[in-house]
Amino acid sequence: MAVRSEMTVDDLPGELILWILIASELAVFMAGISVMVILGLMDPAGFGSAQAQLDGRMAALNTVVLVTSGLFAARAERAAAQGRVQAARRGLLLAALGGVIFLVVKGVEYARDIQAGISIDSHPFFTFYYLLSGFHAAHVIAGVAVLLLVAMRARADAVQAGAMFWHMVDLVWVLILPAIWLIW
Repeated sequence: MAVRSEMTVDDLPGELILWILIASELAVFMAGISVMVILGLMDPAGFGSAQAQLDGRMAALNTVVLVTSGLFAARAERAAAQGRVQAARRGLLLAALGGVIFLVVKGVEYARDIQAGISIDSHPFFTFYYLLSGFHAAHVIAGVAVLLLVAMRARADAVQAGAMFWHMVDLVWVLILPAIWLIW
């Protein structure tokens, strides 16, 4: 028996167009993170002092919420592949609920930041903070909508596509997290 050591596009789960979408979204976020890091390297003291004004506990809570939500999406995908439609639907709804909780926490965090006088033009750090986390929040909103739409029918291929998008949203958060809350 010959063992294949090469992976081809046909070996990827899901549709190629979804992988192109995910790769392009990751590229956009990575470009923003890269510019932020470069600017931060030119002004580490300013970025450090700006970052110190944020409440990292909110980001930690949102990380737990999103990772848990991703687990529900993965469980939904497995259930759908096994033909367990109700379990898949339940997993998708719990994943979507995690997205809603994330948005509520992020809204509370933004309200606190704005009340403290932190705006998009307070410092370049905050420009990237609001742009990156706000663009991510827009993806969370889109992801919640996708998960809810997919939950209506919970077909295995649609659940897989919805879960893939949701995992991209999780991954983006894990990439944003250190750039905003950890490295300065």
